[in-house]
Amino acid sequence: MFMSERDESAIPAQVTTGTRPGARLARNMMFYTVLRLLMVVALTLVIIGIGRLAGVDVPVLVAAILSVVVALPLSMILFTRLRAEINSDISAVDADRRAKREDLRRRMDEA
Repeated sequence: MFMSERDESAIPAQVTTGTRPGARLARNMMFYTVLRLLMVVALTLVIIGIGRLAGVDVPVLVAAILSVVVALPLSMILFTRLRAEINSDISAVDADRRAKREDLRRRMDEA
């Protein structure tokens, strides 16, 4: 089945070029989440290790809570570029959604 010119114009440019903002956003979000979780685990192990060196037995839950508190501002500093990419991807997905919604409204008005 062939597409008319009208149907081809409805396809967003990102889809025709092979880069989908939604897929890129999902990939970047997954990568950012994994990095943050690894940072929390690493900080937890560091806190427990420092406690053992000091002769104190730090409970894992306390070390994990402390590492979450420390990891939040640290990840904002260390992963600035990745967060900027995620924000850009979110903007692209929103723009694509808006364009599709406007196209649908235009088509409904034409019918």
